[in-house]
Amino acid sequence: MKKFLKCIMMIAVVIVTILESGASINVLAADRGSYQVSGLGARKQAILNAGGNTLDLAIAMLETENMQANYTYGDGKTGDAANFGIFKQNWFMIRHAVSEYKSCTASQYSWADVLNSNLSWDIKCLHTCQNYYGLSKWFGGHRNGETGLNNYNTTDINNYKNAVYWIKSQIDSNSNYKTDNTCFWVSVPAI
Repeated sequence: MKKFLKCIMMIAVVIVTILESGASINVLAADRGSYQVSGLGARKQAILNAGGNTLDLAIAMLETENMQANYTYGDGKTGDAANFGIFKQNWFMIRHAVSEYKSCTASQYSWADVLNSNLSWDIKCLHTCQNYYGLSKWFGGHRNGETGLNNYNTTDINNYKNAVYWIKSQIDSNSNYKTDNTCFWVSVPAI
């Protein structure tokens, strides 16, 4: 009973915090839900029009609330750990999978900053990496770099993958979610 009450209290805190910000929310569970982000529908359409799919929407939505690459350069990281684009793809995976970058070194990570401004290239690089590694390994590497590629069945990686697939299932459940301002979220710790 104590755990149940603690869960209810956590949900109430999340709802109050979001509602105080002026956003609307639809809490589906203690660790996931949805809310509205102004302009998100147009961004979803831009991603789909540039060759993206609902898995891509889910990844981008989990990585950045507005599905834009306007975060700290490299996501505050350098070398192979630096992240780029709306999916926050790491340089290690990009430079090993994408032919245009295969001759690059870890220190040349700034070459990937084009992913921040070229949505079509960002999506093409994402799909190239996913095809190169396969989705299971891709999730591992995306979440935990080279270490994750070598050990892609950890609890953290599986939690991340499950979060992405839950968001994808929400988007797929109603065609309006491909064009409206609904942002789905799952509580997954940043790394």
